[in-house]
Amino acid sequence: MPDPSQDPTLSPYERIASLIPEDSPLREMNSLEEINAWLSKTVLVPIDENRINPVLGTGPADADLMVIGEAPGADEDKTGEPFVGRAGQLLDKIMDAVLFDRDEIYIANILKSRPPNNRDPLAEEVEAHIPILYKQIELIRPKMILAVGKSAGNGLLGKSSSLASLRGKFHDYYGIPLMVTYHPAALLRNPQWKRPTWEDVKLLRTRYDELGGTSRRRDS
Repeated sequence: MPDPSQDPTLSPYERIASLIPEDSPLREMNSLEEINAWLSKTVLVPIDENRINPVLGTGPADADLMVIGEAPGADEDKTGEPFVGRAGQLLDKIMDAVLFDRDEIYIANILKSRPPNNRDPLAEEVEAHIPILYKQIELIRPKMILAVGKSAGNGLLGKSSSLASLRGKFHDYYGIPLMVTYHPAALLRNPQWKRPTWEDVKLLRTRYDELGGTSRRRDS
């Protein structure tokens, strides 16, 4: 039987939905609220037992752009929202520079629980949590995806590449254009990476406009 995720006759969202395990309750869910209610009472891997809050994501349920990071940090664990600390504030500034308001982007992470001491996600944690992200993409139906950080880019694309080889171009993510750039936390430590990040998001904005993505600031 052919792999539906590789079937170009299907929509990107059908292809991505086919990656969710057949026995997962996610397959029957029809809203982000339903996913969040299930997530809040479900332990998939040990890190789910120690979290303060699960961090599903935030933004419009029909956003044309999704920004995806690796995992929540301490601030996100406390609030239940992604990208709310210093890195989140810098992400807002980066997106603002190319005329995106935070409230028109859907922001999420691959992991929905904070790894202890912000260590790198384990393979089994990614495997357990990434179907939730697939369901989010299926429901939101973004026109484009921006992955911030090497781990997020590699996790989505199934690669183990350097950030240098991932960034500066678009990848075909089951029919959705996907760009990878630096994580804002990395820019706080290495300001010299702000220039290449700026080049990446300018390219992102140009493609977004070509695809007819909605933007209140551009349209007003």
